This record gives sequence, structure tokens and C-alpha cells, in this order.
Amino acid sequence: MGTLRAWRGVVALVALAGGTALAASPEPPAGASSCSGCHAASARVDTTVPRLAGRSAADIVAQMQAFKTGQKQSTVMDRIAKGFTDAEVQAIADWYAQRK
Repeated sequence: MGTLRAWRGVVALVALAGGTALAASPEPPAGASSCSGCHAASARVDTTVPRLAGRSAADIVAQMQAFKTGQKQSTVMDRIAKGFTDAEVQAIADWYAQRK
């Protein structure tokens, strides 16, 4: 019984480590690379368009939702936001939140 419990613990740790590695993946999710056309990745770039790297995922999701619903006006973001599902927005927001 004790050995079985120990193996379950090992399996849980391996699964957790694997999930963490995936969450910190350097590969952007689908759609994320299109953001860099306007949102600069480098702090050295002088732009009025806000950077996404390091912003909280919740803030990015809220902004995208505001664009989607028309609460926040924009020249292009309202149309771009409507092209993403909620799951895609969350994946992109999570990815950018992990960037520094």
C-alpha cells in the first residue's frame, strides 16, 4: 500500500513538472505572434501602443473583452478581438503575462 502511494506521488510530481514546463513554453500560442505587429516586445521601442509582455493575464483578457463588446473604442482592436475565441484570448494573455 505504501509503495503504491509513493508511486502516485512520483507520478503527480512528474505531471506537475510537465504542466509547468508547458505553461512556460517559449512558443507563442496561435495568434500571439500577430500582436507584435503593433505591440512592441522591447522596452527600447518608443510607441504609444502598450506593451503586452509582463502585463497580467487578467488585464489583457479584460481589455480584449472590452474591445469585443464595444466598451472600449479602437481603430482596429475591436475587429481583431472579435476574431479570437475566449480560449484563444486566455492562452495569448497567459503567454504574454509570462514574458518579461
